[in-house]
Amino acid sequence: MEAANLFVAAGGSPAPEVSSSSPSPHGVVGSTPGGAALAGREQPFSVFAVLVVTLLVLLIVATFLWNLLVLVTILRVRAFHRVPHNLVASTAVSDALVAALVMPLSLVSELSAGRRWRLGRSLCHVWISFDVLCCTASIWNVAAIALDRYWTITRHLQYTPRTRRRASALMIALTWALSALIALAPLLFGWGEAYDARLQRCQVSQEPSYAVFSTCGAFYLPLGVVLFVYWKIYKAAKFRFGRRRRAVLPQPAKVQMKEAPHEVEMVFPSRRHGAVAVQASGGSWREQKEKRAAVMVGILIGVFVLCWTPFFLTELISPLCACSLPPVWKSIFLWLGYSNSFFNPLIYTAFNKNYNSAFKSLFTKQS
Repeated sequence: MEAANLFVAAGGSPAPEVSSSSPSPHGVVGSTPGGAALAGREQPFSVFAVLVVTLLVLLIVATFLWNLLVLVTILRVRAFHRVPHNLVASTAVSDALVAALVMPLSLVSELSAGRRWRLGRSLCHVWISFDVLCCTASIWNVAAIALDRYWTITRHLQYTPRTRRRASALMIALTWALSALIALAPLLFGWGEAYDARLQRCQVSQEPSYAVFSTCGAFYLPLGVVLFVYWKIYKAAKFRFGRRRRAVLPQPAKVQMKEAPHEVEMVFPSRRHGAVAVQASGGSWREQKEKRAAVMVGILIGVFVLCWTPFFLTELISPLCACSLPPVWKSIFLWLGYSNSFFNPLIYTAFNKNYNSAFKSLFTKQS
């Protein structure tokens, strides 16, 4: 991806630019850029630039630690050694790698004038490969979680625990295999070059055919999957919840509330009968669980779309119209996409009380 130098833009007027070739097609997540190299001395950072750097460092640290905490919890709690927690673990691995291997080097590139790459060709290839691999895997893991929730809600009789384990293992394997194919294709098949020694530029291959292949495989295809899946989840949930049966029963004047593991009876006062009990059917426990799952998937998909759409929309349009956004906006879109790795663990743990209990017990044992 081509991203700009946020800190030169924030720190004052940049040094004169050396003209470069016309805008070229961009690659997938994590390319680094540099449309131009800046000549002369680098300008000192402003207070705003220092604040931006501090916030990005905090984002990197928080993303890594939160995903690491999720992984440690899943490994230590035996109850989490099953679906869907293996999908959550796969997502946490990809997001932790984004924070550990991709974001720090992207920040180093941001801090250099003109986003020049001074770390050599080999490290450039390693960084670009991990960038594409981890970000693509993170995106496809979101799609896998959405598919698992969809099958759980719509096919809970056929989607047995054994079938679910096999499906989740297959989805995890396909996620990482496809991500590796997209990341390593330029190196394996000579599909363009990531490092330009003359311009000191490190970025994803700019070959037009690879740009289309990588952006579609890394974002637009999983985007279509998650949007279709959530539309189906919404329709199924609306149909199931709309058909919930309720019984109206006369009760004594005293207001009561009874709860059972799979049945909930709520009582409301009534002038005519003293009280009216609204009793959910025996499947209400499952329906409530499915409703929470549907809400979680909706938020996960919504945040995913908000974080990555601006960047990939730019990456697709720019090579087609031979136009380019201001560099500072490219950097903003890049880091907005990276921030999705921070939000993922927050979302799928916030809707699971077991994670909160596991976190507390984990820290209690360590103290």
